[in-house]
Amino acid sequence: MSRVSKPYEIVERALELSTTDGLVVIADEHSSANLRWAGNALTTNGVTRGRTLTVIATVDGAEGTASGVVSRSAVTADDLEPLVRAAEAAARGAGPAEDAQPLVSGVPSSPDFTDAPAETGSEVFADFAPALGDAFARARSGGRMLYGFANHELTSTYLGTSTGLRLRHDQPTGTLELNAKSPDRTRSAWAGRSTRDFKDVDPAAMDAELAQRLRWAERRIDLPAGRYETLLPPTAVADLLIYQLWSSTARDAVEGRTVFSQPGGGTRLGETLAPLPLTLRSDPHAPGLESAPFVIAHSSGDSASVFDNGLPLAPTDWIRDGKLERLTTTRHSAALTGLPVAPAIDNLVLDGSGERSLEEMVAATTGRALLLTCLWYIREVDPATLLLTGLTRDGVYLVEDGQVVGEVNNFRFNESPVDLLSRASEAGRTEKTLPREWGDWFTRAAMPALRIPDFNMSSVSQGV
Repeated sequence: MSRVSKPYEIVERALELSTTDGLVVIADEHSSANLRWAGNALTTNGVTRGRTLTVIATVDGAEGTASGVVSRSAVTADDLEPLVRAAEAAARGAGPAEDAQPLVSGVPSSPDFTDAPAETGSEVFADFAPALGDAFARARSGGRMLYGFANHELTSTYLGTSTGLRLRHDQPTGTLELNAKSPDRTRSAWAGRSTRDFKDVDPAAMDAELAQRLRWAERRIDLPAGRYETLLPPTAVADLLIYQLWSSTARDAVEGRTVFSQPGGGTRLGETLAPLPLTLRSDPHAPGLESAPFVIAHSSGDSASVFDNGLPLAPTDWIRDGKLERLTTTRHSAALTGLPVAPAIDNLVLDGSGERSLEEMVAATTGRALLLTCLWYIREVDPATLLLTGLTRDGVYLVEDGQVVGEVNNFRFNESPVDLLSRASEAGRTEKTLPREWGDWFTRAAMPALRIPDFNMSSVSQGV
């Protein structure tokens, strides 16, 4: 065998080795760079490189088409034939695939398919690292301790199929998380950012935000569980609506298993979910949130099908002006349900008519309200209502007549994001945000803050 090492050559050679009816090959070239710090000083940094190859073989039989999927990391030329044969054996040994469809064809090839993969490295932090050092100095002089990490990943995906598809996508993903603590560790505050290149993040501004929150926490106020007017920041809104998106598969709704099922049969498509003119959407070309413009499916599941690999993606409104517009479908589930094909897209935006920042929403508060920092440990309680439970984290603050007057205890909450949309009385200005809970899996989000008149803090939590 010739020594092939370039990603596109790996894809082409794997396709040449195929002896089955259809083959999909996905080569993912990964690179990452990271910084970590503690106590106002850098502790570690690193750069990694890697490759993962996924081979999906399909076999047509009298009872239907079967598929076999095998993924391996650090694949070399010598590993190719055993990998292809393993996928083919898996397909021949499997029963008919429920989601079987003809492999996608007719999509124009990416002009850069044969180019070298994009890579990240320590240079991505060239401007960020000195600014972080300045933030350390300010924090030290202000009696704060900064902890956190910055991570940048770049994945070049090469997708080839036996039907002629040759597609490539480069996906940068950057995350920044910053914690500030008081010297005695009794007060803590968190801020996070999502970025493509670390050119649009400002450690000084984040440190100033955290310093203010630590000052708020100098006064402690204990509150009981109950329903409170609550300001949900964009990061918390993102965590709730990402879970809602993951739960919005059309087939489950049609079969009566989700909050989007219509009692007595059918779905809630066309129903008004929010009185505010809110639009929840995904768009692979959304500025600053760009994601793959075609389906990349390494396995099949409720919201993805390996047979759909390479299917072009288009901007999709899940909720439009408050009304449920789309549920996620593969080609298979679209055919089953009679609904339009609407694959999942790797970003999420909530737009409304609000123009206020979170700070302006705080200032406009009359009476008493809670201001959250973020949510964590979110778990599903009831899929029929999409009731979620979880905890507040790193600061819950009491607002009285437009002023933050202190920090209160943490809470456990019980709420449904669908129900929250129906009760939201105000949406602020949409801004790019980092989901705290789901940031390891879903980073590309833009959300407004939401004002909820009666957010359910079901019990007091001792968490920090």
